[in-house]
Amino acid sequence: MSQVEAVCVVHQLQPDGGRPGEQTAIDKRAVAGAVAVGELGLAGDTQCDTKHHGGPEQAVYAYAGEDVERWAAELGRDLPAGVFGENLRLQGVDVSGAVVGETWRIADDEGGGCVLQVTSARQPCRTFAAWMEEPRWVRRFTAVGALGAYLRVLETGSVVAGARVEVLDRPDHGVTVADTFPHLALEHAAALLDAEQSGSPRLHPDLRRAARRAVTRATAGS
Repeated sequence: MSQVEAVCVVHQLQPDGGRPGEQTAIDKRAVAGAVAVGELGLAGDTQCDTKHHGGPEQAVYAYAGEDVERWAAELGRDLPAGVFGENLRLQGVDVSGAVVGETWRIADDEGGGCVLQVTSARQPCRTFAAWMEEPRWVRRFTAVGALGAYLRVLETGSVVAGARVEVLDRPDHGVTVADTFPHLALEHAAALLDAEQSGSPRLHPDLRRAARRAVTRATAGS
C-alpha cells in the first residue's frame, strides 16, 4: 500500500558545512502525531537558505523509503527518517518516477489529510554533501537518479505517519521527476512547455526556465 512512513520536521539548526558561517535546517527528524500542512509546508519546519529552498513551489520534500533502503545497503549505515532532509518518507510510491504535475491525496482514518502536487526534482548541493559526509556525494546521489520530489500544497490540512497516498491525477506528458535533472532532454522540455500551455499544472519557475533554455539551444543549433 502507498503510505506515509514518517513525517519529519527540523530538529535543530546546524552549522552549514557547505556554507561556512551559515546555518542549515537539513537536520530533520520524524515526529509523532498529526502535523499541520500549510501553503508553505509543515508546521514546525523551516529553511535557512530561502534563496534555494522552501516557498510554495518547494513546500514539502518527499523521498521514497525503497530508495533509502538501497542507499543504506550501499553506504552500510542506518538512514533514519529525515536524514536526507525529507519531510515525508513514503512507502510504495515511486517518488522520483512521479510525473511532473502529478497530484496526490494524503488521507488518514481520522479524517485528516491534504493534497500535494509534484513540482520538481531535488538538486543536491554542498550543504547536503557536508551533512551526509560521504565522498563525492552530490555526484553519486545525482547519478543514481533517485532525487526525490518537491511538492506544492493544493489543499492544506494535516499529515500523519501511516496515512494513505493516492494519485488523484497524472498529466499525459509523461515527463518524470527523474527526467528533469541533471539533464533535461529537448523532447522532455518541449513536452512540459506544451502541456503547460494546454492547461497542465503550472511548472516550477526554475523548471520552466530550464525547459525554455533547452528549446532555445536546440532552435539556435538547428
